[in-house]
Amino acid sequence: MQPGDFIFRERQPFRGEPLSEADLPRAWDCLVQVMDPEVPVVSVVDLGMIRAVEWSDDSLHVKVSPTYSGCPATEVIERDVREALEDIGFQNPRIERVLAPAWTTDWITDNGRDALKAYGIAPPPKGQGRDTLHDPGPAECPHCGGTDTVQVSEFGSTACKALYKCRECLEPFDYFKCL
Repeated sequence: MQPGDFIFRERQPFRGEPLSEADLPRAWDCLVQVMDPEVPVVSVVDLGMIRAVEWSDDSLHVKVSPTYSGCPATEVIERDVREALEDIGFQNPRIERVLAPAWTTDWITDNGRDALKAYGIAPPPKGQGRDTLHDPGPAECPHCGGTDTVQVSEFGSTACKALYKCRECLEPFDYFKCL
């Protein structure tokens, strides 16, 4: 299985025994392969969107927090999570959208931050949270590592990103806003 498999492949019907509570580690392994549809190099786990994977009432229960409550990809992500889990044998997994406490960029894993940077998106610094939402200051350029950068627009390719330009290499880039 490769990153992105659950975005770009056709679903195959599951053949085998249904999975159970003992298979929770398999659920996590599966979810690490479910990529964010807007940034297909980072998983929903590495973005910190998967809040919990639990077994209750004889079924798998997954709690998902969108990066922000109005994210247009939320339903796609929930569908991808459900389909991925069904594909490996979890029958009728329950997907619960959790809005409180709200998702924060502090939940992005180190792997997620590395994947964002490699993709050309400047990851937010850890620990700044919502303090920098309106005045994020300079961001490290994911192309050259320079910090002489300027925000060009409060909104980038999606509402959760801002558009920046590096004054050192002159490249534009998205910056994942601190939330």
